[in-house]
Amino acid sequence: MCGIFGIVHADPAREADPALLGRMAAVLHHRGPDHAGSWVSGNVGLGHTRLSIIDLTPGGAQPMSNEDGSVRVTFNGEIYNYRELRKWLAGRGHAFRSNTDTEVLVHLWEEHGPRCVDSLRGMFAFAIWDDRQKSLFLARDRAGKKPLFYAALPDRFLFASEIKAILQDPDFRAEPDIDSIHHYLAFQSVPAPYCAFRGIRKLPPAHRLLIRDNAGTPERYWKLSYAEKIRVEGEKGLAALQEEIVERLRESVKIRLVSDVPLGAFLSGGLDSSLVTALMAGLTHAPVKTFSIGFQEPEYDELPYARMVAKRYGTDHHEFVVTPDARSIFPELVWHYNEPFADSSAIPTWYLCKLARQHVTVVLNGDGGDENFAGYPRYGNEGDYALRGGPRAFLEAWFGPRGKLALFSGPANRLGESVRRLSALTQQRLLYYRRITHFSEYYKPDLYTPGMKAATRGIFSVDLMLDRYRAAAGDDFLDATLGLDFDQYLPDTLMPKVDIASMAHSLEARSPFLDHEFMAFAARIPSGLKLADGVGKRILKAASEPFLPNEVIYRKKMGFGVPVDHWFRNELKDMTRDVLLSPRAIGRGYFRKAYIESMLDRHQRGENWQYLIWNLLMLEMWHLMFIDGTLSPPAGASHPLT
Repeated sequence: MCGIFGIVHADPAREADPALLGRMAAVLHHRGPDHAGSWVSGNVGLGHTRLSIIDLTPGGAQPMSNEDGSVRVTFNGEIYNYRELRKWLAGRGHAFRSNTDTEVLVHLWEEHGPRCVDSLRGMFAFAIWDDRQKSLFLARDRAGKKPLFYAALPDRFLFASEIKAILQDPDFRAEPDIDSIHHYLAFQSVPAPYCAFRGIRKLPPAHRLLIRDNAGTPERYWKLSYAEKIRVEGEKGLAALQEEIVERLRESVKIRLVSDVPLGAFLSGGLDSSLVTALMAGLTHAPVKTFSIGFQEPEYDELPYARMVAKRYGTDHHEFVVTPDARSIFPELVWHYNEPFADSSAIPTWYLCKLARQHVTVVLNGDGGDENFAGYPRYGNEGDYALRGGPRAFLEAWFGPRGKLALFSGPANRLGESVRRLSALTQQRLLYYRRITHFSEYYKPDLYTPGMKAATRGIFSVDLMLDRYRAAAGDDFLDATLGLDFDQYLPDTLMPKVDIASMAHSLEARSPFLDHEFMAFAARIPSGLKLADGVGKRILKAASEPFLPNEVIYRKKMGFGVPVDHWFRNELKDMTRDVLLSPRAIGRGYFRKAYIESMLDRHQRGENWQYLIWNLLMLEMWHLMFIDGTLSPPAGASHPLT
C-alpha cells in the first residue's frame, strides 16, 4: 500500500519540478514510510511513497518501468491474481525484474492498453505514463477501495492519492467548492466526482481516465449487475447455496493472505469480521492476530462478542477501550481526511488501526458484508430507521404550499421537474433517501442563509441518489438500493473511512467481501434470501452457523458507532459551541446562527442531533485547517500546507 502522485505539463518545453514532487512525497510519507521515489522526464513527473508488502527488496521500488523505459507506473494497492497474470505475460515474451504485483501493470498496459484493468483482481489506484503515446492513464478499482484525486488545470494535470499532495503546488489556491459542501451536508461525505476543493475532482470507482494533450473524460469500465439470479430449489438447494457462499468467501480470504509482512484481522464482534476471522483461522498455521475496540458505554461496546470469537479460534487477541477524548485527535482526523468527513465511526476506526499497526502491517476486515447481504437496519425500514407518515406526508412537507422547498427551489419549472421526479419514486425509495441523509433538502432551507440558498438554488442532493437509482442494474427495490450503496455510500464514505485511518498509521486493510468476483456472485442471490420480515443477512447468518456462536450471529446489529451524543452533552459541549458559533464560522455566510443555536440547545434537552452537529463541526474544522490555516496540522505532520 502506498501513495502515488504526479504532474504532466501541457507545454512539452516546461520541466516538471523535482522539488514539487519532493513536497508531494513528504506529505504522503504516512502512506509509504519505507521508500520514496520519483521519476522526471521533461514535462512529466511521477512519484511514489512505498509501504513494502510484497517483495521487500529494492527491486520493488517505484515508479517502475518496462524493459526499455517507455512505460512507467506508480501504483497503490494489491493485485491478488498477479502470479497468474505474470505467468501469462512471461509467456508473451515480457521480462520481469522483480517479484512484485506492480510490474504486471506495465506489461498489461503494453498488451491491452486501457483495457488492462479488466484483468485485475484486487484493490488499486495507479497511473501509467506511456512515452510513445505521450499519454497518462489513471484507473481506480471497482469498489473504490483506493482513492485517486486529480486537478485538470489549463496548463497542467496533477494527480495524487490524497488532496494535500495536490495542494503542494504553489500555484494551486485552496478554496471551498460550494456545490460539494452542499452535497456533503446531505451525505456526510463528499460524493464522487465532487471534491470539497474547487478545481479538484475524484476519479469515481470502476473508472479509468486517459489523458492526451491535457484532456480526457472519465470512463466506467465495470458495473455490478443484479439482473441474473441463481435458482434455488428446495432445502437442498438452499443448503448448497449456503455452502457456496462460505467456499467463495474462503477463497477470497485465502488470496488476501499473500504477504511478506505480518498480517491479522479486525474483529468487531459483528457477523462479518467474525466470519472472516473464522475462515482465516482455518487457513493459517499460527494463531490469527485480532484487534478490537470497545467503549465505556455498554450500548456501544461489542468487546464481549469479539472475545467469544477470539476464544473459540484461539486468536492472539488485542483490545483498546476508547475514552471520550475525541478532542485530542480532531487535528489528526481533519488533517488526514483532507475533506470534511462526518462519519463519526472514523474515531474508533482510527484507534483500531493504531492498535493493529503496533503488531502487524496488513489486516483483513469485514467491510462489504452489509452491502452484499442487506445487513443495515435501514434496508428494512426498521427501528430507528422507520419513518412515519409515508411518502404523501413527506412530499407535502417538502413541496406543499407551505413546504420547505417552496422557499428554496429555483424557477417554477425546475421545482415542477423535481416534484415529478420525486413523485415517480416508490415509497421505499423516497423514504430511503430520508433515512440515509443528514441535512436533506428538508433541513437546508432553515439552516441556510439567504446567500447560501442563492448559491445552491436549483441544486438538489436527492438528484444524485435518483440518478444512481435509475442506473442501478436491479429489478426490485432491494437490489436497486444495494446497487445504489455500492455506487455511493461504500466508495464515498465507508472506503475512505478505512483507507485514511489505516494509511495514516501505515497499515494495509484488505476486504474479502469486496472482492469483485464475490460481489458479482452475491448480486445473483435472490433478494428475498437476504432480507425477509425486516431481518437482513438471512442466508449469510444461516451459512455462518457452523463457524460462529449464535449470540454473535443473531444479536441486534450495533454498527461501529461512537457515543458522540454523550460527548456533545458533556465533554465536548463547550468546544462545540465555541467552534460552531464563532464569528469566523458564522461569517462564512453558510448557516443561520439562530438555527445552530437551536440545534445545540435541543440536543442538550435530550433530543438527538448528534449526527448533524458532528457534520457541521467537521466542516468548520476543515475550513479552519485547510482554508483559513488557523488550525495547525497535528504534530509530526510530514509537511505543512503551502
